[in-house]
Amino acid sequence: MLTKPIAFLGGGQMAEALIGGLLAAGACEPAFICATDPVAARRDALKSRFGIRVGDENAKAVREADLVVLAVKPQAMPAVLSDAGQACAGKLVVSIAAGVTTAWIRERIVTPRGIVRAMPNTPALVREGVTALTCQPDLQSDDLAAVRTLFEAVGSVVSVEERLMDAVTGLSGSGPAYVFVAIEALADGGVRMGLPRATAELLAAQTVLGAARMVLEQGEHPAKLKDQVASPGGTTIAGLYQLEAGGLRSCLMAAVEAATKRSQELGR
Repeated sequence: MLTKPIAFLGGGQMAEALIGGLLAAGACEPAFICATDPVAARRDALKSRFGIRVGDENAKAVREADLVVLAVKPQAMPAVLSDAGQACAGKLVVSIAAGVTTAWIRERIVTPRGIVRAMPNTPALVREGVTALTCQPDLQSDDLAAVRTLFEAVGSVVSVEERLMDAVTGLSGSGPAYVFVAIEALADGGVRMGLPRATAELLAAQTVLGAARMVLEQGEHPAKLKDQVASPGGTTIAGLYQLEAGGLRSCLMAAVEAATKRSQELGR
């Protein structure tokens, strides 16, 4: 249970997911949460939905908080920290901005208690996300526990070295979009073969969900699970042949590489 004030600088989709997850899990009370956003309609929506405090003054929100979540786009970070960096003294600062390193943040804020870099993904909106964390070795154990509580409210949490965070961004950060394209393409294939659109989308989405759960819960290598479905001379191996001919594997690997490189560019 988090019982110290939390400030979310930025009230976008990911901040909304984290706030909703915390409250749904009973990990925090609305009175302890404040979110800032420059758009009045966005502030009003967060206040109406969650009953939290809202505002448009970043520095004020930081001064009143113990844990500060930097939930803005990478391009907005310089302006946000120019405004609120002085107020971060003694605070635990968590950034979810893609490509922004802890070293870059440390140069722009005053004596924080600790800095954590996190990369969640959009399935956090349905509490099925995965978040990678990186922090300095001397981060206090209770601070690390607080950060884990924040992100475990919306899914799974893993720890990685900071040098790997751009790769995390390329894989799990951007990965949901790759999967959405796959679901859309599978559904389109079903429609082409005569299935109604709604039925095709349900079949495709549930198939992806179920297959992912098998990987996570059965502990088998994906290749072994694939082989269990592909009977000799059957329908599945015929479909797999077309995927191989179309370069599906190399396309997905190249997508992760391209997104990783873009994350690195954003951090420069």
